[in-house]
Amino acid sequence: MADVHSKEQRSYNMSRIKGKDTKPELLVRKFLFSKGFRYRIHVKDLPGKPDIVLPKYRAVIFIHGCFWHGHEGCKYFVMSKTRTEWWTKKINKNIANDLKYIQQLTELGWRIVNVWECELKKGKADDTLSALVEKLS
Repeated sequence: MADVHSKEQRSYNMSRIKGKDTKPELLVRKFLFSKGFRYRIHVKDLPGKPDIVLPKYRAVIFIHGCFWHGHEGCKYFVMSKTRTEWWTKKINKNIANDLKYIQQLTELGWRIVNVWECELKKGKADDTLSALVEKLS
């Protein structure tokens, strides 16, 4: 199936996708800060450069985009109809890396909390953020 965008438009669209300071990340960070949690972000010394690191609680938080990390059963994870083989390989590599980083962090004594993008959508965000605080306490 051919792409619905020109090569230039697709390149522009992809260049706008951020890896840091995404809306879901900022939402979680602002919420945690408002509740008195202090954290560091994107710590390079830890496997996987966790999105949020809470040293006091020996916990890390990964905020995963449903598409990029292959969230099974999620309506936001729909495999691309163009270059399917390439995307499948990329997403599977992301999933494998996620599992590797979780194992490494666990071995180092860190608690891991994964938050999915879909869990931060309207109607779900309040419950997700409340549950996050409970997991950290």
